[in-house]
Amino acid sequence: MKLKSNINLLITCDSGAGAGKTTAAKFLSKKFGLNMLTSGLLYRYVAYKILNSNKSIKNFSFLKKVVKKINFKILANPKLYSEEVTELVAEVAKIKKIRKLLHTYQKKFSLKKLAVLEGRDMGILFPNADIKFFFKCSLKEAAKRRFKEYKKKNKNINLKKVKKAIQQRNLIDSTRKFSPLRIPPGAVIVDTTNINKKQMFEKISKIVEAKLVKKYGRNYKARKK
Repeated sequence: MKLKSNINLLITCDSGAGAGKTTAAKFLSKKFGLNMLTSGLLYRYVAYKILNSNKSIKNFSFLKKVVKKINFKILANPKLYSEEVTELVAEVAKIKKIRKLLHTYQKKFSLKKLAVLEGRDMGILFPNADIKFFFKCSLKEAAKRRFKEYKKKNKNINLKKVKKAIQQRNLIDSTRKFSPLRIPPGAVIVDTTNINKKQMFEKISKIVEAKLVKKYGRNYKARKK
């Protein structure tokens, strides 16, 4: 779907691990022609650079240079999903100065006319977003989804380990002092525990379309040439 050129739309998608934020953001990006930013990749990239440079996690002059060089090509690096990066990224995300550095990048991205930002605190950082989605699901279901995803890259991974990692990561994110994982005020809560992707897509699509109608009227779609 192509939206009219006068339309501005900012959507945030937040959740803990495996609840559906990335899947939802990708769908919304494709359906409505939105520019998408996965904030978790920013933290993974910083963690990756720290690991591969032997620099301190508190070497902020180094980290400033790292953030300035971030681009979409760099964020597509499959090495960002290594086990070592995954273990460090939660610690990286706890540091206030790093979050501030990356917030500058996120804020610049949010100024695009059409954008969807997904992560663990996007709705908190962008309280004036047109729609703030917060996805949740049971730990058991989240672990099953992540296990299925990780199994493709690492055959030695086991479900119990994935479940424990998710539980630990969500605890760290929800208890950190700066910008913790929590439901943003005014967010639309989507429980994905007992629904499939198609059902989720239908639900969030209707919410976005209703918002567009309310803001721009029924003729929000661009005419096909």
